Amino acid sequence: MVLLEMSVVPVGVGESLSPYVARCIDIVDRSGLDYELHSMGTIVEGELSQVLAIMQQCIEEVAKSAGRVSCSAKIDYRKGASGSLKAKVASVERKLGRQVKQ
Repeated sequence: MVLLEMSVVPVGVGESLSPYVARCIDIVDRSGLDYELHSMGTIVEGELSQVLAIMQQCIEEVAKSAGRVSCSAKIDYRKGASGSLKAKVASVERKLGRQVKQ
């Protein structure tokens, strides 16, 4: 399993990006994979081929309305691990002895 953190941004479409984010989140949500949306991107958990396919779909969707698209991505590949989306935060909270803001 992997965690993919991605941010897909259209270039030259103005300041408001939420319509493009919404279109990408629709793709991610329909995939059925676990994900978290945050203010600077989205984290998706799944098999490598699945998350890369989702990122490609998001890029292609945004490209329908923008001549240029910028994408930032980070991947955490760990054999045999699943549930990392929540487990990583829980591990830090255990070490702190308290919950953190999310």
